[in-house]
Formats: sequence, C-alpha cells, structure tokens
Amino acid sequence: MNFSIKTSERENIAVLELQGEINMVVSPDFRNKLLQVCNEVMQEVIVDFSDVTFMDSSGVATLVEGLKWSKRAQRSFVLRNVGTNVKNSIALTKLDTVFKILPNASDSECFH
Repeated sequence: MNFSIKTSERENIAVLELQGEINMVVSPDFRNKLLQVCNEVMQEVIVDFSDVTFMDSSGVATLVEGLKWSKRAQRSFVLRNVGTNVKNSIALTKLDTVFKILPNASDSECFH
C-alpha cells in the first residue's frame, strides 16, 4: 500500500491525516512534512492514524521528533484514531504513556 499525507489547518490547529504503511522507506517524507507543519505557527498538531495499517520504529522516531518540537515550543502534539497495529508499535517502546492519544476522535472533538 502506498503512503500519503493530507494536511489541513483550522483554528490554529494543523491536522496530518496519514494513509498506508509507515516504514523506513516513507519515514523521511513523513518527517519532512511533520517538521514543515511544526515550523508553522500552530498551537497544536494532530496526527491522525485512521487509515494507517502499520508503523515501524522509524515512524515512532518521527513522532518523537514532533513531540520534542511541541515541548520546546510549548505547544500541543496529539495522536488520534490510533489503531491496534500502530498502538502496539508505540507501546513496545513504552511511549504510549508519553504521547497524548485520543481514540476515535473526530475533528469536532479536537477543535475546541
């Protein structure tokens, strides 16, 4: 399956909707897009995993970079709609307690 990223912005919040598999081949593209969004003046970045079927450790490393950015900039970094496969990748590294994860959240629940 191919990997794609759709970005949108609303109410000073950027949303990255990911689709496909996140592995070491596509992680550089994911990283570049994430850092591009993180460098914009956004109060919150939401990474939506609704259509992600798999993520390896390179994807987790990219998320850690996003989290570091958010902490330095005192901004929010949220993962939403994290499926079992992705959740297992995050839990394996014990980062499931570090990330803010919203299960099955819609835009209306995230945009306040």
